[in-house]
Amino acid sequence: MILEALNYAGTYWKTAPEFRPHIRYSVNLWARANRCAKAWEEHEENCKRFMLSTASKLKQRRTAVILGSGLLRDVPWRQLAAVFDTLVLVDLVHLSSMRMTLYGRKYRNVVLNSRDLSGYDALKTGGAFEPLSFLRQVPYLDLVISANLLSQIGTGARHRMEQEGASGSLEDTLHRLIQAHVDGLSGLPCKVCLLTDTRFDIIDKIGKVHQQEDLLHGVLVPKVVQQWDWPVAPFGEESRDYQIIHKVVASEVR
Repeated sequence: MILEALNYAGTYWKTAPEFRPHIRYSVNLWARANRCAKAWEEHEENCKRFMLSTASKLKQRRTAVILGSGLLRDVPWRQLAAVFDTLVLVDLVHLSSMRMTLYGRKYRNVVLNSRDLSGYDALKTGGAFEPLSFLRQVPYLDLVISANLLSQIGTGARHRMEQEGASGSLEDTLHRLIQAHVDGLSGLPCKVCLLTDTRFDIIDKIGKVHQQEDLLHGVLVPKVVQQWDWPVAPFGEESRDYQIIHKVVASEVR
């Protein structure tokens, strides 16, 4: 708890006020990732290999953008920073623990960008709804990676709608937000890959599935080339009697 408190405090003043409510979630995720490091290792390595494989196909490596950079556990940022002129990490929150790793090693070509990638506010107010339009202003863009972000767009929007008592169809809103991200990626003029969990299963010790949930609310991921299981909550994390397994896909969108 002390380490979590220190990470929270160190992140607070480095985070824009509108994004500070999200710090608690990021710190909790950081703590869970540390507890479940062994169970998550294969998933994280699969993600890194896929991203590096995608990057290796490029003739030019000027600017790469990671959408949903998060804890950087599943992103091969050191290798990407070594081969790209500029590496841009985009997320709501960049924890102080991650900032210390980056800047303590003087990665001068790594840029942090704090941004809500969901498009929820624009959709809610009826404004222009292109959550990834900012990427058109990124110079010399050669690679965009959506890194285990897509399902979180739906999860975050569901939480906000429930908090705000928002009117309208929950499922329709979540579907539109998730589809907009996929469409935005598909419309980019550079190399694009997407990694995301698509559903989760709650499974007991004898292998019986007690619950399944579609995390993408009916949206289909195009051009899937790999898939694997990610034990987000292994036995003992949330219960001794069941585990929660997320199904992950890796896509070469463009």
